Amino acid sequence: MKCYKLSSTTNVALVFDALGVTKEGISILKQKAHVNFVYIKDLKAPAANILKQDALSIGADLAVPKETITCKTPVVDALLIANDKQLKELSLKEKIQPFGLKDLAKKLGEFVFTCKDDFVVMGVINTNEDSFFEGSRFSGEKALKHIEEMIESGAGIIDLGGVSSRPGSLGVSEEEELSRIAPIVDLIAKNNLTCKAKFSLDSYSPLCLEYALSRGFSIVNDITALSNDDVARVAARYHATVVLMHMQGEPSSMQEMPHYDNVMLAVDAFFEERIEKAKRFGIENIILDVGIGFGKTLEQNLQLLQHHEHFLRFGYPLLVGASRKSMIDKIIPTPISERLPGTLALHLKAYEHGATILRAHDVKAHVQALSVLHALHHTV
Repeated sequence: MKCYKLSSTTNVALVFDALGVTKEGISILKQKAHVNFVYIKDLKAPAANILKQDALSIGADLAVPKETITCKTPVVDALLIANDKQLKELSLKEKIQPFGLKDLAKKLGEFVFTCKDDFVVMGVINTNEDSFFEGSRFSGEKALKHIEEMIESGAGIIDLGGVSSRPGSLGVSEEEELSRIAPIVDLIAKNNLTCKAKFSLDSYSPLCLEYALSRGFSIVNDITALSNDDVARVAARYHATVVLMHMQGEPSSMQEMPHYDNVMLAVDAFFEERIEKAKRFGIENIILDVGIGFGKTLEQNLQLLQHHEHFLRFGYPLLVGASRKSMIDKIIPTPISERLPGTLALHLKAYEHGATILRAHDVKAHVQALSVLHALHHTV
């Protein structure tokens, strides 16, 4: 008899299939093979003790402070360690328990999901002269050629922008923004490029969005996440997909000492509120973006990427856009022109943690890197 250890990130469903396990068996075994770590804040000590015993009774566990059993501290934080099957069982068990465990039961049920492993690269093109990466700035026929090259390289979405949202940037009038994007939108429509890829407008201007959506664009990439009701109305009227991005503050001041008690919980609460608003306006097609670099410190950006899978609980595709951003420079001083390797590292990690849409300046490199990682995920 011989044996070898498989990677903890192995696609076990493929292994089960290769072994000849039945479909029913694979369904059962997959639930046992995926381990979840659920951080629970402000849990009442009696609830922690109940949850600990319930977890142990089904083979899971709960890490708690050492004096939790005596209830010396009335409220504690805890870490639940459980596979998918155990999470489902606990979500049922806690429905009948006191001390707030009924509310926790609902959340535990939401954390049982499967990461999709397909991907879409969203290519970036800007018509303004002050976007932070010079290599994304194009106009006229050069813009058209660059868009065609990105599509040929494998971009499934093209994201057009006419106003910089880099830290410290200032907005412009809707009329000025429209004068920047309209010529490119017209070229895209004239050359029927919306039949070759999906097109997104990076804007929160109702005027500009109306112009683009009426000419074949299908995605609203709104960094203010429908703060303007008129944007929501335009998006709903055209049945557009809306990207809801989290941002603390405004681009002009968002990086001036951003603060959160807990960035994961803050972004989670924000998404709950904005998803509800989107639905209220009749918007059903939603993409979520945690907003890397938009009112976050380096540590907060890293935390959001490291635990990105959490946001799959909402049931919508996740987008990450960390392309060539300054967080790379804060880890290792690097000029913007040389940040592709750091970008790929961040985006590949985001992909492994649930992001299926990667917004990038370097389409060809991303398609190649993600294709290779995808192949690794499908290797027994």
